[in-house]
Amino acid sequence: MAFSKEDGEVIYFYFGLPVFRHDEDDIATFRMITAQFCVNGLATQAQIIRAFGVSKISLKRAVKRYRREGPKGFYQPRKRRGPAILTPAVLAEAQQLLDEGLEPSQVADRLDIKRDTFSKAIRAGRLHRSEKSAPQSQALTCKSERSTLDQAAAMGMGASDVEGRLAASIGELDAVAPDFTPALDVPNGGLLCALPALLAVGLLDHLEGHLELPKGYYGLDSLLLLLGFMALARLPFIESLRYSAPGEWGKLLGLDRIPEVRTLRIKIHLLSQGDGAALWGAALCAQWMAAAPDQAGVLYIDGHVRVYHGSQTKLPRHYVARERLCLRATTDYWVNAMDGQPFLVINQAVDPGLIQTIEHKIVPQLEHSLPAARLADPPADDPLAHRFTIVFDREGYSPDFFNRMKALRIACLTYHKFPGDPWSEEEFAATRVRLASGELVTMDLAERGTRLSNGLWVRELRKLTERAHQTAILSTDYRSDGAPLAAAMFARWSQENFFKYARQHFSLDRLVDYRTEAISDPIEVVNPDYRQLDGEVRSVTGKLTRRLARFGEMTLDDTIEPTHVEPFVRKKAALQEEIETLQQDLDQLKAQRKDTPKHIRIEELPEEARFRQLATRSKQLIDTVKMIAYRAETAMANSLREHLTRPDEARALLRALYTTEADLIPDLEAGTLTVRLHHSANAANDRVIAKLCEELNETETVFPRTNLRLVLKLGSA
Repeated sequence: MAFSKEDGEVIYFYFGLPVFRHDEDDIATFRMITAQFCVNGLATQAQIIRAFGVSKISLKRAVKRYRREGPKGFYQPRKRRGPAILTPAVLAEAQQLLDEGLEPSQVADRLDIKRDTFSKAIRAGRLHRSEKSAPQSQALTCKSERSTLDQAAAMGMGASDVEGRLAASIGELDAVAPDFTPALDVPNGGLLCALPALLAVGLLDHLEGHLELPKGYYGLDSLLLLLGFMALARLPFIESLRYSAPGEWGKLLGLDRIPEVRTLRIKIHLLSQGDGAALWGAALCAQWMAAAPDQAGVLYIDGHVRVYHGSQTKLPRHYVARERLCLRATTDYWVNAMDGQPFLVINQAVDPGLIQTIEHKIVPQLEHSLPAARLADPPADDPLAHRFTIVFDREGYSPDFFNRMKALRIACLTYHKFPGDPWSEEEFAATRVRLASGELVTMDLAERGTRLSNGLWVRELRKLTERAHQTAILSTDYRSDGAPLAAAMFARWSQENFFKYARQHFSLDRLVDYRTEAISDPIEVVNPDYRQLDGEVRSVTGKLTRRLARFGEMTLDDTIEPTHVEPFVRKKAALQEEIETLQQDLDQLKAQRKDTPKHIRIEELPEEARFRQLATRSKQLIDTVKMIAYRAETAMANSLREHLTRPDEARALLRALYTTEADLIPDLEAGTLTVRLHHSANAANDRVIAKLCEELNETETVFPRTNLRLVLKLGSA
């Protein structure tokens, strides 16, 4: 057997004689003749495979068909199964319902047909949407089309709403209303999943009388939603919007585009004027505490140092524990719940210290924010009762401060700054302690009463660790058991974890406003002369301590002979003289430090030491928005943990969800805004996200200033 190709034909030869020919593209005839050669014994299957390069399985199928059906089996039309579901009668009924104006999904549900099957029939042309619903499908645009349209907008990138912008420019528009258009593959579309949580936490609550904007194109609710979405999308600073498509972000808000960076900064500046931002944050704090009065019973207070790397002003130096350096910085004081959720933040332009901030800023604020049950005075015949407890670190240790808080019926819980000698291990007993997370653990605890330097009696609890270290804590809560006090004290790390997470994911340390302001308040700061003298005292004290230690270690190890004793005596005498000189210098420096005031008014600072404060009002506004975003994410994470095999991955899954693309399909007649989320990385995450969408849909959240109810779906099914 042999073959050759001539002029588009294949010719087969047997002992040099041509026995068959067919067109080169005639696959059916090729399969028929090669199968015939194999069946008649003119060629083996292996020869056919080597000669023509066909697969073994295809040749076997051809031989089997030839033996069963003969040559005609290769030329019969393929038998196709007729429609089993969409029969002609069903198609006619479905088309009639579509012509009546029903949506395809409604028709599929009424006829008990899968929506995917119905959609395939429409795409194949077997069914046709009615004219009433066709425009919605035709209006769907992809990112490429929207990018071209945004670039060609007459008033700038993405600014396609010419009429609205002209009306705003002449003062005829208070704020443009959201108007959603169908769009495919909108970046960060998953952020709309956070809308119910943001609104539930209070993003748009208590705005009246606190925050307001003059007439313009962008409304206050749109700007706050944009800031909330930016925080959840992990945009580190406002300038990040320069590198994001403004039209795509606008689709999430029902706008043609979001404001440019300069416009957004102007709006933030307008919102930050006066005390509006602080009052708004206080109103939200009261709302959160009223919603969770149990959490308001134990409050954690700590300062977060924000390092300033700019050059516009020389801020005072603060010790930054995480970097173990003294750097120019400011301090923000946060009030958090036991699980780390933030309640309140106080932005201090000049840090007066934890104790003064608690007394003059935080406690007065809490007096207006705490629920009425917490603010009610305890019975007069019970002087040991308290209203709520504040927890802080060793920086707030002060017996006089404890006494003043006790007079206000506020219990203090902190570490003992001077714990003294260890207690006998026999005093410690294994105690079951329930943590803030609900987990039960065993701690070795012991308790005594302790009298402080001012005569105040407090409770001292100690925890014995596995390495025999004793951690001492003090409390003026005289009513609670020891176990809850230990749980509350050691849960203080939840606030540290909040700081760490907020720094990494919510850009807590980023500057919002680059302006500086003159310090007009009568603020006291550390006297530079006192700081210099204090540093010299510390330096001399260190030198003196080292000399004394060396003097005590000096011994004569050699024999008592003049050749050995005299050099030893001279060396020790020189060291003694040096110690006496250092002691005199130390006494003199301490006397000078005692006569130098530690704090002076800021206007009394020398000219070279004066500084301007960083603007704090815009920071107050943005910090409040970030608190709302963190609380919203926490609520969603708590919902996800019930369905995850690894609950610790809830926040990571949410971060991925926020950056997921989605299709936006508004239906004005049905009053819905359908958000079709794209699938995640794996099926397990898809199942969790689908359950989250079901829970969020039950809230029946309506997008602000529209009548569109949010409908979240996973995929196009």
